[in-house]
Amino acid sequence: MSAALEKVVGVVDAHSDPVVLELNRLHNQLKEKDRQLGAAQTEIKALKATELFKDKALEEDASELEKLGDKLRLTENLLEQKNLDMKKLSTDKKEALAAQYAAEATLRRVYADQKDDDFVPVQAIIAPLEADIKMHKNEIAALQEDKRAMERLNKSKEAALVEAERTLKSALERALIVEEVQNHNFELRRQIEISQEENKILDKTNRQKVSEVEKLSQTIKELEEEILAAGEAANAIRDYQRQISQLQEEKRTLERELARIKVSASRVASVVANEWKEENDKVMPVKQWLEERKLLQAEMQRLKDKLVISEKTSKAEAQLKDKLKLRLKTLEDTLKYASNLPVNPSTDGGSSKPEKTNNLFGILSSNAGLEKRSNSQPRVSIVRSPDDKSSAEKINNNNFAEKVKETSTIKKKHASQNLLRKRLWTNQNKVIDNSEKENKDVQENSVVDVIISDDNEIQESGNIKRKSGDNQDAKSTARANTENADVVSGFLYDRLQKEVLSLRKSCEAKDSNLNAKDEGIKMLNKKIETLTKALETEYKKIKREAAMKEKSPISTKVDDKISNTNSSKRAKKSS
Repeated sequence: MSAALEKVVGVVDAHSDPVVLELNRLHNQLKEKDRQLGAAQTEIKALKATELFKDKALEEDASELEKLGDKLRLTENLLEQKNLDMKKLSTDKKEALAAQYAAEATLRRVYADQKDDDFVPVQAIIAPLEADIKMHKNEIAALQEDKRAMERLNKSKEAALVEAERTLKSALERALIVEEVQNHNFELRRQIEISQEENKILDKTNRQKVSEVEKLSQTIKELEEEILAAGEAANAIRDYQRQISQLQEEKRTLERELARIKVSASRVASVVANEWKEENDKVMPVKQWLEERKLLQAEMQRLKDKLVISEKTSKAEAQLKDKLKLRLKTLEDTLKYASNLPVNPSTDGGSSKPEKTNNLFGILSSNAGLEKRSNSQPRVSIVRSPDDKSSAEKINNNNFAEKVKETSTIKKKHASQNLLRKRLWTNQNKVIDNSEKENKDVQENSVVDVIISDDNEIQESGNIKRKSGDNQDAKSTARANTENADVVSGFLYDRLQKEVLSLRKSCEAKDSNLNAKDEGIKMLNKKIETLTKALETEYKKIKREAAMKEKSPISTKVDDKISNTNSSKRAKKSS
């Protein structure tokens, strides 16, 4: 628009005057419509406030009506009680009158039948009856006074009921007024919609006028070319060019002022947006937000790297813990069995003989049948019963010579035992891989395997004292086999699973924290987008206002220049 106006300033015709006037008229109409819209909005706000006050008044009236209804119920109950009391008093009065009549009849009879002086005097009989009659009369008077008081109360309650009916009528009238106000508000909303549609139509007409102005600017260009070809108004064109340069300088100054206004408006908008928000939700500059976002992303990456490193270190530490626990268990078991070994003085060389050698042979013999069992069967039955132990000890005491012969067969049994242990270990691993239901059975099997290995080591240590050459090789091979076959118990496996679950939970918690931070970043992005949109709208409004301000001085200058050119042309013609 500014470029078109500059071209209009270059060469001005008589056709440009009605266009400017029509634009001014449309601008004035727009201002009037805006004023009408503002007035309608203020009226709507006032009506809303009145509606709120009326709603409050209606609520207060309803509460008062409820209170009056409660009071009426109480008074009705009191009236019923008083009526019952009145009925009781009337019955008492009738009974008293009947008693009085009966007493009078008795007195008459007494007077009629009184012949002898020995009878009791009549006054002695009449005195208490008269006193009773006076008492009953006093009670009747008190009851009549109560009745009068109740009638007064009834009158007051009726007056209160009349007042309540009046208040109800006033409340209904207020409700009708509120409905009328709502209807008026609805009509005002319709008028606002109509005015908005008219505003849209005016905007369309304004755009059409702008297109017409552009067409006029094109015609002005053609006229400029014709004037330059003719060469009649070169000096005037130079003057106009100087004026255009001045206008451009003024435009630059206005643009600078616009930039300052934009900065101040953005500051005011940020301050206004931060006034009603909390400290965490306050608007921050885009640069600061980007820097904070970069820092947060760097921290997130660093935390992820730390997580990976901690997982690796935890896995390595868990493996080391398992190995050390297995070694400690084997050492503790060997020390326990070594401390429980008794000394047998009846042997030839004074060598110590363990009590559980035959028990070990029984375990080995029973282990031979375990290969045929299924993996799901419990393996606690490997250990012998106490009756078998006692029988084995008897055989040990009686057949010592046979034991010496059996030591030569240890190597064969040891080889079979190693095979059996490996099979048990493979079965145990299968059970662990398939399901975790047989954790307890696997734990017992691992304990039995450790006991067997420890018994074998103790037996080999006892046999070394008896045989020096052959059994040392067997002992070394047994130790090598036990060191190679790392037996992991079900207890340690459960502990490992628990540690893995705890690590997974920590990882999930950290992931949830990271997700929460990402969501916060997304919310900040949305807020920044909304703020940018608001700033763009404000910028457009300011631009429109500046353009409208520029139009008014330019139009006045154009009119002055037209008058000056016309006067100069007339002066030239007259000369």
